Amino acid sequence: MGNRIGYARVSTHSQSEDSQVDELEAAGCVKVFIDKGVSGKLAKRPQLDACLDYLREGDTLVITRLSRAMRSLRHLLELTATLQERGIGLVVLKQDIRTDTPSGRLVFHIFAAIDEFQRELIVEGTNEGLAAARARGRTGGRPAKLSERQVSVMRDMYDSKKHTVREIAETFGVSHMTVYRYLSPDKTGA
Repeated sequence: MGNRIGYARVSTHSQSEDSQVDELEAAGCVKVFIDKGVSGKLAKRPQLDACLDYLREGDTLVITRLSRAMRSLRHLLELTATLQERGIGLVVLKQDIRTDTPSGRLVFHIFAAIDEFQRELIVEGTNEGLAAARARGRTGGRPAKLSERQVSVMRDMYDSKKHTVREIAETFGVSHMTVYRYLSPDKTGA
């Protein structure tokens, strides 16, 4: 019988992987690979790739939830097929899934489809919310640091060649990079 190898993923640097690692270690994982700051359908997951390279026939990949390892349903099904071909099992702790039995594989496919469906609903809801906000004249993102009038004054100060970028930044209480961003041609219409 092989080893249990864990994989954890947190989407943002502010999130902690501690709870996932604790669960994986409690499940008997002798090694845990962790991707931090990785989210999204297309994101690269170097530690997942390293984990897959590390696994040997007879080992079991352990994750806390299907969504921790999946980029998409297709990716997850391909991943599972590859593991199966290599003689590696998959255990998903939260959904109590094991791919080493026919009933476990069936449950896995059902839960994988549900996870993908939920992710698509979230994306669809987010896009609808953004479209509704845009229709009302609101856009997402951080508010502008400077008003149009301030940008005009900034441009005049810069064009006069009497002030350095540092002086302009200090005048408006922004960083020199912010000054450059506001003075770029796409911001000024030049």
